[in-house]
Amino acid sequence: MASPSGSALGSVATDVESIQARALRTLASSQVLSGVAVAGSIPAGALIAVGVSGSEAIAGLAQTFGVVGAAVFVLPLARLALSRGRRAALSVGYAVGVIGAVIVVVGSVSRSIALVLLGCLFVGVASASGYQARYAATDLATPDRRARSLSIVVWAATIGAVLGPNLLNASGLFAVSLGLPQLSGPYLVAAICLGGAALLLLVFLRPDPYLVSRDARGGAGAPHPKLRNGLEHIRRHPMAILGITSIAVGHVAMVMVMVMTPVHMAHVDVTLQVIGVVISVHVAGMYAFSPVVGWAVDRFGRIPIIGLGIVVLLLACLVSGLAPADSALVLGIGLLLLGLGWSCTLIAGSTLITDSVGPDERPSVQGLSDLVMNTAGAVGGAVAGLVVYLGSYGMLCAVAALPVLALAVLTVRTRTQSAP
Repeated sequence: MASPSGSALGSVATDVESIQARALRTLASSQVLSGVAVAGSIPAGALIAVGVSGSEAIAGLAQTFGVVGAAVFVLPLARLALSRGRRAALSVGYAVGVIGAVIVVVGSVSRSIALVLLGCLFVGVASASGYQARYAATDLATPDRRARSLSIVVWAATIGAVLGPNLLNASGLFAVSLGLPQLSGPYLVAAICLGGAALLLLVFLRPDPYLVSRDARGGAGAPHPKLRNGLEHIRRHPMAILGITSIAVGHVAMVMVMVMTPVHMAHVDVTLQVIGVVISVHVAGMYAFSPVVGWAVDRFGRIPIIGLGIVVLLLACLVSGLAPADSALVLGIGLLLLGLGWSCTLIAGSTLITDSVGPDERPSVQGLSDLVMNTAGAVGGAVAGLVVYLGSYGMLCAVAALPVLALAVLTVRTRTQSAP
């Protein structure tokens, strides 16, 4: 059998590069739309929950149900990606999010906390799709550009994520003009944007990057990944454990502080517009610097950037915890740092997971990673409301710092054990 010629190999490489470039453009565009939807609904969800239930202890549950939705559906979406590709999995996740946004609007109108929380659960599935998109960016990426490819998709959410919270007032006026409660406005916008993201992926994410990658390896894929598959794989890979832990800890610290900041500011009658600006600054920290973080991960290594994320998260908890409720400037700085620390742990941790396991093992481990991340966030959101209800926002920031300190210990231990 004749070996492939140099020109044939070059043609294959060019095709893969072209498909990867098209996939990154499509994934990035869909992230803009989903960013508007998810980021705009986060502060509105907490405030709707308080308004409908009359209890601040319920505020954290809106975010918690969203994270639970992402956690519950992450493995079904992974199964769908393995059997039908990323295009099907991501678009289905966004379509479920559209249904959830409509349910929240109905719950807001009928003043039913059960419907509001159910809608938040389904909107969380859209978040699961958004997180899965970062792994889709690595399906055809070379190892030396893996973090940068992932970070491009994370960064693309910046536009929508910063715009979303700033539309609180405008979307509220839109809802009022339709005879709906003001805070239901962000969920009307979410339904429109998530529908647009699903349509964009269905039309333009062709050929599917995961299916191309699978076919290039000559594999058929595992159509039914199970939780135990991921557990079996990571037991043999300490670096994968560190990657999963860094993602989960960064996420739980971010959720705990971020979800209660609008309620903390509302105590002193800060306007929705100012609250939206503070949340926008936080979301900018999460996404805007991700290309720089991705470059740093590829340039300096995965573990050093996890360490940087730990330091930044601890500083964020300190600044936010000491900030007065009416100081939008100081809270903005604290939440900017909170987002930046999250970006470091997410991008470095996700890349470390992808590096640490083989291609055939990645889907189940990636699914387990997102399951752990969202479960941790769900617990963090629930705990956040109770801590503020029983204590204070400052106490909440101190509690959020505890798992970050534990991550620092694990990082040092893992790096020491892996050293030659």
